[in-house]
Amino acid sequence: MTTADRWLLPDGIDEILPPQAAKLEQLRRELLDLYTSWGYEQVFPPLVEYLESLLTGAGHDLELQTFKLTDQLTGRMMGVRADMTTQVARIDAHTLGRQGVNRLCYAGHVLHAKPETLGASRSLIQIGAELYGHAGIASDIEVIDLMLETLARAGCEELHLDLGHVGIYRALAAEAGLGPDQEWQLFAMFQRKAVPELQAFLNRQVADDSLRGMLQALVTMAGDESVLARARQLLSGAPSPVRAALEDLQQIAAALKARHPRVNLYFDLGELRGYHYHTGTVFSAYVPGMGQAIANGGRYDHIGEVFGRARPATGFSTDLAVLIQQRRPVAGATRVFAPQVEAARAAALQQAVADLRARGRVVVQALDAEQTPAGLGCTQQLVPAGGNWVCEPVADS
Repeated sequence: MTTADRWLLPDGIDEILPPQAAKLEQLRRELLDLYTSWGYEQVFPPLVEYLESLLTGAGHDLELQTFKLTDQLTGRMMGVRADMTTQVARIDAHTLGRQGVNRLCYAGHVLHAKPETLGASRSLIQIGAELYGHAGIASDIEVIDLMLETLARAGCEELHLDLGHVGIYRALAAEAGLGPDQEWQLFAMFQRKAVPELQAFLNRQVADDSLRGMLQALVTMAGDESVLARARQLLSGAPSPVRAALEDLQQIAAALKARHPRVNLYFDLGELRGYHYHTGTVFSAYVPGMGQAIANGGRYDHIGEVFGRARPATGFSTDLAVLIQQRRPVAGATRVFAPQVEAARAAALQQAVADLRARGRVVVQALDAEQTPAGLGCTQQLVPAGGNWVCEPVADS
């Protein structure tokens, strides 16, 4: 191994350096303060857990994304978290055990075994919020509202919000009475939007003409709000959960249009992202220039059941490292230079330095007489004036 190779990071593993690190930390604090102002309490899930706890109820996709290792103390298999949502659900259902509505938020690193898309990072800094204990659409609206506010605080513009509801597909697939293998094939075709293949499959597997027509139509139901009216017409004979899901989407859309009139709404009723995990409304936010969603969320009722307590739940998450790319450049904090002085004047200087730092100013102390304001990136400096020390701009050299 060459010397250069020793410093190579693994593919998809990133480090964040100044000034991006400062931008990220500033945004992290701002967003957590935002969540606190909405009543969300912060939790710190562990970086690693035993697999049976970490992956319980999480679905196959998350298992594939999880780095696995052996605990040297017990010999049991552990995993490095790839998503904090299930951990926070465990905290709500088992550790806290609260009754009624519970709002929690979080921020921290997660690690993916493989990048989700070509060139994507495997080391994400996930931040999000989860609302437990309420099954109505009011909680869905609140969580989507908070997600959009999060993106606005990060500087995202021209937002596009995709809305769907996995309950529609779930109810129609259950009505078809397919076996596990056939249901998996149907799900895969919906994921690929493989319309000709889907039609051939339904002709073979679904005898009921009406049900077959509804499933064929569902995969193409995507577009603006008129899609909901079209769905109500074409799915009028569907089971009642389908009609209830469409009504939920209509009410959510009305609330979001009133609160966020500049956000473009798009509906994809055949969207099955997180199908084996989500149970109701799902949503994704997009910005121009990015092919992947910048934030995702949805309803995932009953996940707490595996931890001993079934709880309705909805939430969202995003990646802080991606968010700061949307943030407009801001001027960095002015740096003040504090010179190295003899002992007789050091006490007064240090008092001035402490006062400035207490007011939030950045003061850089010279470590020897050779260091200069320019060399330390300072545009102001402390200079003696009548027995005190005051700030003055650094003179151009």
